[in-house]
Amino acid sequence: MSCCLCPSLPPMQTRTRIVLLMHPKEFRHQKCTTGRLTCLNLANSEIIPGVSFDANPRVRSLIDDPGNYPVLLYPCEDAKSMRDGGFAASAPRERRLVVFLIDATWHCSRKIVRESPSLMRLPRLMIEPEAPSRFTIKRQPAAWCLSTIEATHEVLLGLDAGGLDVYPDTHRLLDAFDAMQSFQVRQIAKAALLPHHVRGTRKPL
Repeated sequence: MSCCLCPSLPPMQTRTRIVLLMHPKEFRHQKCTTGRLTCLNLANSEIIPGVSFDANPRVRSLIDDPGNYPVLLYPCEDAKSMRDGGFAASAPRERRLVVFLIDATWHCSRKIVRESPSLMRLPRLMIEPEAPSRFTIKRQPAAWCLSTIEATHEVLLGLDAGGLDVYPDTHRLLDAFDAMQSFQVRQIAKAALLPHHVRGTRKPL
């Protein structure tokens, strides 16, 4: 129980379906990744593991459902920005928004899009964060790169601002992210105080 990061409050309800396409390297991790933490805090969310998603039955059902409006969060020249209102103006209000996010390192995410060409045919979103990542225990490859939970937070902020959804607690995801990092920092500090012969027997976080 001392290691539990499950939210004390029920998961938040959103109209938008958040779908994390998680690379197997992330999915196999026993530690709490930011993708898993995201889904613990959002009721209308799910994780689908894999690399090639074109034939994945769950992905296909979400894309092919006429009641859904599926989009992919992935930067490109023709991606709609969440900040300037371009996406909010073009999104059909009568369909349920399904946002696919790739949960992987940038190297692995490029492999996913190569293996899943149908994803690249979806309308694409782009976030433009005003602040750099809050990750303190991991170095991001670029100033504009965010963790999965931070990217989801930015998406929900943009949808709320554009009137496409209601983001009921704008602090919830980032507070959970900070709590996860604080826990890991405390565990690292405790491990550093152990004798060398004991420290080597402990599994890293």
